[in-house]
Amino acid sequence: MSKVQYYTEEGLKKLKDELQELKTKGRTDIARQIAEARDKGDLSENAEYDAAKDAQGLLELKIAKLEAVVGNARILDNSQMDTSKVGILSTVTIKNVKNGMTVSYKLVSEEEADLKAGKISLASPFGKGLVGKCIGEIAEINAPAGKLQFEILDIKY
Repeated sequence: MSKVQYYTEEGLKKLKDELQELKTKGRTDIARQIAEARDKGDLSENAEYDAAKDAQGLLELKIAKLEAVVGNARILDNSQMDTSKVGILSTVTIKNVKNGMTVSYKLVSEEEADLKAGKISLASPFGKGLVGKCIGEIAEINAPAGKLQFEILDIKY
């Protein structure tokens, strides 16, 4: 059984839209490919038919996984959270203690993570190192480059 994951409303809507797209358009496209391959004759030596059936299996696997994720998804209610500490769906501004560089990240679930958009996974080394910290505290993060220290400057929900 999959564990419960917390999402923003926008993140959960995106997952549901993707699932609906795969169920409708994805299945229709695969069915068309199988029908076209079947029309080409002997199925025992038809590579296109085999490829289409493999694609169908992969699509159904992806649909099943997405259904499990959506089934265990919960929308996080910010009113029930301790906003004095870094947690899921918080936007945290941190300063690198060593070089003074400042950056902001929003902590999200693994499926919503997008570094270019400033969203990092709660399960990432940075996410794990920041969770539970308050403004003014130093977070030590074990990164591939070694142990990094960041000061928590601001937390917004």
